[in-house]
Amino acid sequence: MSKMLAGELASTADVEAETRVPTEQELIWLCQQGDRACFRLLYQRYQQRVRSTLYQLCGSSLLDDLVQEVFLKAWNGLPKLKTPKYFSTWLYRISWNVATDQRRKLARIQEKTSFNEKSWEKEPLNHSILSEVQDTPDLMHLHYQDIVQRGLDNLSFDHRAVLVLHDLEDIPQKQVAEILDIPVGTVKSRLFHARNLFKKFLEQQGISL
Repeated sequence: MSKMLAGELASTADVEAETRVPTEQELIWLCQQGDRACFRLLYQRYQQRVRSTLYQLCGSSLLDDLVQEVFLKAWNGLPKLKTPKYFSTWLYRISWNVATDQRRKLARIQEKTSFNEKSWEKEPLNHSILSEVQDTPDLMHLHYQDIVQRGLDNLSFDHRAVLVLHDLEDIPQKQVAEILDIPVGTVKSRLFHARNLFKKFLEQQGISL
């Protein structure tokens, strides 16, 4: 009887071992050994957060390409990651660097083509999209989403970054400081000014908090 029970327990343990979801640190270690299947699991866990952050920082243009660039850099850089427990901070740091590079590229293009920021804000496509969905239930959601994005566009890139990472992505201030490589005091100061500027923008749109 005891042998049967031991066999059943061993069998159960084997099944649990096979079905157990690996911890993040285990996944990272396996990725560092070249396991692409484990990297796909990491991608599934983080791609939405990376995508959301890049969208808030850079807008929808080239968003798919930017997300792909972040994870390609992550895959190539993983063997050098010494402390797996800081993976999320490290990945956000890559996202920040990719967003910064994209901003610089856009700035250079704007200089060459003499476009200014107002020309970017007056894209007729947004108005046509809104007019097409004017009678749909999602109109208010689209309306506020558009206002939030324009409010973020109204901020400097530094102010936008701390607001997106801390207030929208819910990342602690200490981690935001590590991602942006700035002191925590600077994060607090930028957050204070960013919130005030964002609040003023919303008030100008007739929205009070």
